[in-house]
Amino acid sequence: MSFTRDANQAIRATLITWIICGLIYPLIMIIFGQIVFPAQANGSLITNSRKQVIGSDLIGQPFTSERYFNGRPSTTNYSTADPRKDESGVLKTGISGASNLAPSNIALIERIQGKDGFQGLQTAGIKPTADLVYTSGSSLDPHISLAGAKAQIARVAKARGVQKQQLESLINQNIDRRFLGIFGEPGVNVLKLNLAVDALKSGG
Repeated sequence: MSFTRDANQAIRATLITWIICGLIYPLIMIIFGQIVFPAQANGSLITNSRKQVIGSDLIGQPFTSERYFNGRPSTTNYSTADPRKDESGVLKTGISGASNLAPSNIALIERIQGKDGFQGLQTAGIKPTADLVYTSGSSLDPHISLAGAKAQIARVAKARGVQKQQLESLINQNIDRRFLGIFGEPGVNVLKLNLAVDALKSGG
């Protein structure tokens, strides 16, 4: 009898815990998120002037045109691999992360010194900064440092035919400050900055 009673109690405790933790709690969090933080709960999506979703505040994306500020280099190309040449399975897995290459690894050294690193930046007339040369831990970082953004002002200004002071003003207007005032470093969300640059051009 004691064994049966203990087994029944264990089963009831398991079911109650599962209902509370597996159903009720997640449902409450979903409702709370949709009411209090709807934008964040739905992916922090960013839309253009036509209300079309063009990206997320949380995930970087590549910009190759001289008319735009470039983000940090990515080991996963921000999951925009060619489906026909996706040998690493990036699109299938949504994988993110650093290359984990040692500082002495020849592949890392060649990338840093090559067209995607110092050589490419110097050719474009951009003073190399750490965040424009090295990938982030996730390789999906949407931000660059203030120094990394300001180093690109001359290139973007020339490509768009606008004043450097206008772009510097946009950078200052789009600074994301430290979280809670103490965590991290101030940075600029590249997608938001490029949208502001497009608005400047269309409004100029």
